[in-house]
Amino acid sequence: MKLALLADIHANLQALQACLADARRRGADQYAFLGDLVGYGADPVAVLDIIADRAGAGAWVGRGNHDEAALAPPAPAAGKADPVAAAWTAAQLRAEHREFLAGLPLFVRHDFFVLVHASMREPRRWEYVQDALTAAGSLGAAQDLGLTHVFGGHVHEQRLFFQGAVGKVMPFEPTAGVPVPLPRHRHWVATVGSVGQPRDRRSEAMYALFDSDTLQLTFVRVHYDHEAAAQAIIDAGLPAFNASRLPRGE
Repeated sequence: MKLALLADIHANLQALQACLADARRRGADQYAFLGDLVGYGADPVAVLDIIADRAGAGAWVGRGNHDEAALAPPAPAAGKADPVAAAWTAAQLRAEHREFLAGLPLFVRHDFFVLVHASMREPRRWEYVQDALTAAGSLGAAQDLGLTHVFGGHVHEQRLFFQGAVGKVMPFEPTAGVPVPLPRHRHWVATVGSVGQPRDRRSEAMYALFDSDTLQLTFVRVHYDHEAAAQAIIDAGLPAFNASRLPRGE
């Protein structure tokens, strides 16, 4: 199985289409969407239609914090984009979109690995897995379920951690496009990056491809029309910062 791992789409239709096309060219035959399907971006309906269609064909889909916010928008706060975008997103959704989001699980298990938006340690706390300590917490919760590999998102960057022979969790710096072996005698936590809103000072969309037969993970970067995505945000009347951050990768 060649599994395309896509997280943090954030209603960015252009980035999603580019990543799906790239994954198809690379031979992906299974897809997983790791939460935050909506929020920030201007095309929640189109994005959810695509992902729901993929789910109907067997794709795995999990819930993120922005998906929950679209179902129950927080109170608006001056200068904060999240509540504004959540309320706007909620107003765009039809009943079938709300039903789809409400039915998404917090994590999905398959064989020896698990798919989660944030951390397997109390998934609904939306903890950021951004260092060895938080990676160890997520991995420990997965290991309690007999799982060895954790794939997540939420941090909008591509990172990899592994548990060595002495039990310590350590970081490994991946290079986009270079397959990394993830043998099962070592245990792993990967954050696959953000399709729709990278935050590592680069504009290219992010996703990852996991080959469950060879146990190799490849982090991928994809050029997409971020100018069109930004203009759609402006045209929708959403906060301008949500648009200006796309070309800067912020």
